Amino acid sequence: MSISLEVHPVSPWRVTLAGFCASLVGIGFARFAYTPLLPALVSAHWFAASSAAYLGAANLAGYLAGAVAARPLARAVGPRAAINGMMLLASLALAACAWPLSFAWFFVWRFASGLAGGVLMVLAATAVLHHIPPHRRGLASGVIFMGVGAGIAASGTVVPLLIRQGLAATWLGLGGLSLALTAMTWRSWPHGAAQAASLADGAPDAAGQSTALRALYVEYALNAVGLVPHMLFLVDFVARGLHQGVQVGSGYWVLFGLGALIGPVLAGHLADRIGFGRALRLAFLVEAAAVALPALGQGASALMLSSVVVGAFTPGIVPLALGRIHELLPHRPAQQRAAWSRATTSFAVLQATAAYGMSYLFGRDGSYTLLFTLGSLALVAALAVDAARGWRYRTKGIAQ
Repeated sequence: MSISLEVHPVSPWRVTLAGFCASLVGIGFARFAYTPLLPALVSAHWFAASSAAYLGAANLAGYLAGAVAARPLARAVGPRAAINGMMLLASLALAACAWPLSFAWFFVWRFASGLAGGVLMVLAATAVLHHIPPHRRGLASGVIFMGVGAGIAASGTVVPLLIRQGLAATWLGLGGLSLALTAMTWRSWPHGAAQAASLADGAPDAAGQSTALRALYVEYALNAVGLVPHMLFLVDFVARGLHQGVQVGSGYWVLFGLGALIGPVLAGHLADRIGFGRALRLAFLVEAAAVALPALGQGASALMLSSVVVGAFTPGIVPLALGRIHELLPHRPAQQRAAWSRATTSFAVLQATAAYGMSYLFGRDGSYTLLFTLGSLALVAALAVDAARGWRYRTKGIAQ
């Protein structure tokens, strides 16, 4: 009796769709849906304003923990099981928030949703891109991270409509939709020998020793700082800083969400045409200008442009950074995964640090101009780091 092993080919677009769903559930819903829900939590007396802010920070802390734990978890249970498990955990965490039993209960589930998002950010895209032709990886990664943009867009449009049905119904609706997406993609993830080989440690430390990679970690982390003013203060800046009210401020958040919806695909398509390194440098330059616009006080048109552009790069920078890692480490999936884990961790650390730091500065001085200026300077610094690394390589005659 002979035993034959049937190998099922992996459909590139099926796994790309699965990656889209993973980023939508783990980041789009689990993180960004909380933004419009925060004032509703306070208004419904579920939590005080200060407590609700700390619950938002719990998600960022969980995201950092997830980014660190992703690779050990994938080695322990396999990437397919880890991804499915984290999508399931994110769905459960969203549904569990329908019951405000206590601050501790909510904190645990917000932390859990962040943990799931961090793991999915590290594992999902790398599991997919291994099966995408190199010349299509920019577009594919853009589609994957468009899920983040879809979540941001939903946070400004769909979630406010759900809130009319009540907070509990909103949380249950988000959890149910996430569970449906989890079930739809449960069998879509690649598995087998190729994935097992990609988890082998090989020489992961070599990824961390590359000058170009270390520079990329710094640039990606500085980019996280540059995004914080819009992510945290855009609506408040319009509503209170410009005295235009919450409704007008929410309109700018919708523009931010629309930009986030299209940004990853446009960024990925651009990278396929000019390369990820060049696209990343162009992104830092455009972002720096867009983040600075609110500080310059150029009027409504400039603020609308700033909202759309920064919204586009909030998820759009992710496929560029991941693609750059693939450029620097071609045909080395284990090192790519290690490098992407480090990059995600550096992003999470500086994002959380900047969020707390800018909140402190704003609480002390109340200056929106200072926040947007600091964000723009962080992006200029990212561009400078990349330029300095390129100059060093050119002076040594080393191909980049």
